[in-house]
Amino acid sequence: MEILIKAAQFILSLSILIIAHEMGHFFFAKLFRTRVEKFYLFFDPWFSLFKVKKGETEYGVGWLPLGGYVKISGMIDESMDTEQLKQPPQPWEFRSKPAWQRLLIMMAGVVVNFVLALFIYSMIIYVWGIAYVPMQNAVYGYTFCETALNNGFRNGDKIIAVDGVTYQMIPDAFNAIIIDKARTVTVERDGQQTDIALPDDFADRYVASGGKGFASLNYPWVIESTSSGLPAEKAGLQHGDRIVAIDETPVPWLELTYREIRKYAGQTIQVTIERNGAEQTLPVAVTQDSIIGITAQKGEKVLNANHITYGFWESFPAGIRYGVDKLTTYVKSLGLLFSKAGVKQLGGFIAIGNIFPPEWDWASFWELTAFLSIILAFMNILPIPALDGGHVLFLLVEIISRHKPGDKFLEKAQIVGMFILIALLLLANGNDIIRLFSQ
Repeated sequence: MEILIKAAQFILSLSILIIAHEMGHFFFAKLFRTRVEKFYLFFDPWFSLFKVKKGETEYGVGWLPLGGYVKISGMIDESMDTEQLKQPPQPWEFRSKPAWQRLLIMMAGVVVNFVLALFIYSMIIYVWGIAYVPMQNAVYGYTFCETALNNGFRNGDKIIAVDGVTYQMIPDAFNAIIIDKARTVTVERDGQQTDIALPDDFADRYVASGGKGFASLNYPWVIESTSSGLPAEKAGLQHGDRIVAIDETPVPWLELTYREIRKYAGQTIQVTIERNGAEQTLPVAVTQDSIIGITAQKGEKVLNANHITYGFWESFPAGIRYGVDKLTTYVKSLGLLFSKAGVKQLGGFIAIGNIFPPEWDWASFWELTAFLSIILAFMNILPIPALDGGHVLFLLVEIISRHKPGDKFLEKAQIVGMFILIALLLLANGNDIIRLFSQ
């Protein structure tokens, strides 16, 4: 069921972004009276799932969910339909339009994706606000990834500064460590401040390990709810109880509580809780599946997260700043992929689908959709033939040199670009398959 929920979110998100991107091309093509022969969500080699023709344009849904396209008359694109180029140019064709109009048509998809991302971020901020745990509230420290533990960190360390800089938001500190390749991290350990010197290749080691999370916040298990009929409810555990120990083993934070409970499948454990300032111990049975039937409060609630709300108009500048920060961080992170270890971490559709949560959550869905829209915009503007950026590059050369590249040259460039994209597609999705069978 989790796989289906993730897949449904991914397909819906992808569909929104593809339609928005192609609608940008479509709108400007129509604005400049350029004929659009097809508008497709997903690709349709050999056959389509649905199609209908209205006016001069065929609208449809393909069966291959690798993207979408608009087929513009008189343009060399991924369809590689060059027959019409053998005929004299017609006034409604792309190749007959001034270079500046062709440039706007090609850039429109990328612009729409970026503007859409900023709009979604603005609406997220308006509806849900911004919640974050300040660095100083991380009083229980962090649980670190294996790479961090192998390079001087210890579980429970509290990050104080990165290269001498203190941060208000935890993700900013993590980005400084990994993306900006920090050299020194100051932590508080057992009441004392300690400087951890990181090796020059720390970020590369992190990426090589999979890069699935530098650290997670530690916080105690405070019970949000108990499941009806399961052992926790029967034992008398209640909302607001803080779990302190399992069979006299201290469990100061959530992950340790999980770990201890898993040890006692099918047994009865003594759970020490703090309720209304006093401790008490209750016997609780553990099922054969290692569960007792309790849901923990989220870290934002336990650690007193700051929650900033915005009015409707205030949300737009905040959303723009947030989106630009996301783009900047993403572009910086791409530098980590230009290594042997980084290439192995490239992910395809399985990796992208797995970033969606196993339960449908609209806040997470729109956050991820906005981020994917930024990625789609950036990747499409790269100057690779067959991408929008490749067409934009050739158009800029034409505008500057006042000389239009020949159709044969553009056709060959398109073929080269297609081979590059297919190779990247095979590499990324091949990595997905290798990871899937190596787990």
